[in-house]
Amino acid sequence: MPLAATGELVLAAAGARTAVAAFNVITLEHVEAVIAGAESVDAPVVLQVSENAVKFRHGRLLPLARAATAAAERARVPVALHLDHVQSDQLLRQAAGAGFSSVMYDAARLPYGENLAATRAAADWAHAQGLWIEAELGQVGGKNGEPPLDAHVPGARTDPAEARAFVTDSGVDGLAVAIGSSHAMTTRTALLDHDLLKRLTAALDVPLVLHGSSGVLDEQLAAAVAGGIAKVNVGTALNLAMTGAIRKFLAAHPSAVDSREYLGVGRAAMAGAVARLIGVLRE
Repeated sequence: MPLAATGELVLAAAGARTAVAAFNVITLEHVEAVIAGAESVDAPVVLQVSENAVKFRHGRLLPLARAATAAAERARVPVALHLDHVQSDQLLRQAAGAGFSSVMYDAARLPYGENLAATRAAADWAHAQGLWIEAELGQVGGKNGEPPLDAHVPGARTDPAEARAFVTDSGVDGLAVAIGSSHAMTTRTALLDHDLLKRLTAALDVPLVLHGSSGVLDEQLAAAVAGGIAKVNVGTALNLAMTGAIRKFLAAHPSAVDSREYLGVGRAAMAGAVARLIGVLRE
């Protein structure tokens, strides 16, 4: 089927008090695993290509984007394509011609005023191209090799009043909020601030997004969705599933050299993780 639109999937999820799962992809095996997992539970899904993934692919967006598009168009469930954690304006401006219906513009590292100005400019451009745009306010942390953030330090979490002003003044369509999770966590020990989420949900009229979801336990994720999160980003959990399965396979088959054998095992493990996590969000 044709590519779905991220904004439509997120708004539909928000209206149903559920969340759409958005998985970061790096290889074609990631793409195929995400789609297979979503098809197995008959759920829409978002494929996310991050700026870091583009850097890994020698700075070229189109090879992975076109592979993801081709796979999505053959899926039995709605699949959208999202350009994630974009800091480069040059990369941002490639989104519209590469099959993406949405972008996450990441200026959260900047002081508030600079974040707002940069995001406002990005939102104006994105809307002119028909793209749905997400931004981040607060400090989720754990990107670009940083250690996972201490989500309890002062100023790390998203302030509801500041978030309301930011959304109004920037014109973004969705907001990633810092409520206790962190990117790149390999242990599920993050504790979400559900009281803060309640206040953010009451203060904002745009869908809320949770980043760093791999470090959050199932019951915490389910509670976050019930509390107003409409898009849940997942990345590290897929890499943990893939790497763990490949390590186990190679340990059991030390003479294996055909990469299809261990990549297939890794792809199947990721598909299982996708199906399981989507199930958590739909509970």
